[in-house]
Amino acid sequence: MRRLIECVPNFSEGRRTDVIDALAGAIAETPGTHLLDRSSDTDHNRTVLTFAGPPRKVADAMERMVAIALQTIDMERHTGQHPRMGAVDVIPFVPLGDTSLDEAVALAGGFAQRIAERFELPVYLYAMAATRPERRILADVRRPQYEGLKSLIVEDPERAPDFGPSRLHATGGAVAVGARPFLIAYNINLESEDVALAKRIAGAVREKGGGLPRVQALGLYLEDLRCAQVSMNLLDHAVTPIWQVWERVRDLAAAEGAELRESELIGLAPLAALLAVADHAAIPSEGTDEERITGAADWLRIRDFEPTKALELRLARAEGGSDA
Repeated sequence: MRRLIECVPNFSEGRRTDVIDALAGAIAETPGTHLLDRSSDTDHNRTVLTFAGPPRKVADAMERMVAIALQTIDMERHTGQHPRMGAVDVIPFVPLGDTSLDEAVALAGGFAQRIAERFELPVYLYAMAATRPERRILADVRRPQYEGLKSLIVEDPERAPDFGPSRLHATGGAVAVGARPFLIAYNINLESEDVALAKRIAGAVREKGGGLPRVQALGLYLEDLRCAQVSMNLLDHAVTPIWQVWERVRDLAAAEGAELRESELIGLAPLAALLAVADHAAIPSEGTDEERITGAADWLRIRDFEPTKALELRLARAEGGSDA
């Protein structure tokens, strides 16, 4: 396979389609890169773009998006349910094909320095690119959020960025740049408006609270859908598969008299992760991959699912000339 990088930037904008269109357009304007998925949430006020291509091309497209975000997103006015500290909140580089994780780490470090110098933007390195152990986990880097980081970045030496000034960008805040293996952003909506219930379930599910290994979770309320949500990052689907997360949340909710409404994938998931659900749910093995993962999605009640939510299928379509 070729050397490829997937990038999954998260932007603090999920409501203005003109801004989101401009961000996605930066990928279309960069030859060799392919937009694989685009997901916006109005309650979170957040957009996640998934794109891939050769490492240098991916970095070029991402730099264009940083410029657009800093021109169009003002963190002084931003509100939303999801934790955030910047207009471009997080930029992870994920190795694909023959690219090694070490190469992704090197790309992240060089890119972080580049945007810090060009935009006078404070940049924190996280995950496998972190230079300090306490910054490996994104939630720990982002915990003060935009409002709390305003003073801490100036006053607390422990909050000094890896690159850029020890002050927030006037409108763009700060950004985390990292390298990591594939992460699955997976949310479960409860048939309940009780956000306290969602927070209790999240506390029981997350690894940090003694729950499932390699799982991060938080509880939120979604005004648009009028329900509580357990929002999760699955950091290693081979350690904790999607089906196990669904069943654990289901059981915890049932213990408090609540049911699950549906789940959702934010961005894409590896084909193997979805096929593992199909195996667990006893979806007939003689079916095609597309048929089996569609059955798996039905079992998980994934909203708005289509087979090219699987990364490999989406990339094959994009390289065949039919970008998402």
